[in-house]
Amino acid sequence: QVQLVESGGGLVQPGGSLRLSCVASGKFVSINAMGWYRQAPGKQRELVATITYGTRTNYADSVKGRFTCSRDNAKNTVYQQMNNLSPEDPAVYFCNARVIDAVTGTRDYWGQGTQVTVSS
Repeated sequence: QVQLVESGGGLVQPGGSLRLSCVASGKFVSINAMGWYRQAPGKQRELVATITYGTRTNYADSVKGRFTCSRDNAKNTVYQQMNNLSPEDPAVYFCNARVIDAVTGTRDYWGQGTQVTVSS
């Protein structure tokens, strides 16, 4: 079993910054891609950013130039630095990890989510 624990959400004013973290723990061989998704009320969950084990990144157009996704493979941790937050960014942000397990093969895991609120 793999657990993903996010932290770093909260309330910030428009134009402000937050940094999200997500740590993966449990028994696995390695973690392939990691990333962040978000879900606003009444909307579907959407991709925000992903990063491969080799640190190749992919971003949603809406966050390019404002968000930076990074990871520390030694710590099984993925980060998301979010700058210049706007009223379009509030949502629950979920961490995702594509884990390679010796028994089950490749499987996606999700964190419990962390709330990001942007308000003046």
